[in-house]
Amino acid sequence: MKKYIAEFIGTFVLVFVACGVAAITGCNGEANASYLLTALAFGGVIIAMAYSIGTISGCHINPAVSLAVFINGGMDKKDFIGYLAAQFAGGIAGAAALSAMIGTGMGLGTNGLFQNDIIKSLLIEIILTFIFVLAILGVTSKPEYSKVAGFVIGGSLTLVHLMGIYFTGTSVNPARSLGPALLMGGTALNNVWVFIAAPLIGGAIAALVWKYIRVPAAENEQTK
Repeated sequence: MKKYIAEFIGTFVLVFVACGVAAITGCNGEANASYLLTALAFGGVIIAMAYSIGTISGCHINPAVSLAVFINGGMDKKDFIGYLAAQFAGGIAGAAALSAMIGTGMGLGTNGLFQNDIIKSLLIEIILTFIFVLAILGVTSKPEYSKVAGFVIGGSLTLVHLMGIYFTGTSVNPARSLGPALLMGGTALNNVWVFIAAPLIGGAIAALVWKYIRVPAAENEQTK
């Protein structure tokens, strides 16, 4: 239960703070300083949470990450379901708290289709999630990377946001997308399935690719 509470808190903070920065700075698809601020906010939250709740739950705070870890055998079915429930609940709670503070007039950092094109939006989200999750799987694969893992993961999330904001606002996280969409309703809610499905697909692909390319510990020792 402590792990699930940690995942709830982490996802709440991600949506409340990072989506809040996107909303109040006007990050709406036009390239400006709010791009950088929003990207840094998402990356910064991940770093802060990684070094606070990381030792409790691993700081997934993203169903796509949990799916990848599950596929790679890093968690059992019970925890996988528990993590997803906590993450989606945290995302909704974060969006509700943000809405209570600023209302819905500024958008709550919701995602949107690129050029109203479902295929293009699915593709960019799959690719960005693949990059992000592969980085996570790589940097968490060895204990000696643990001291820098939070910064690598946060930096990776910042990177994919710098690329993806122009296209979709960047999801790469179903829980981050569902909460704001539920509170906003309308078009955001109608299209949110894209930002749930695409990150899960991207995360699953990253997990399968990592399973194929990773070097087993024993073999890695032999090559040293």
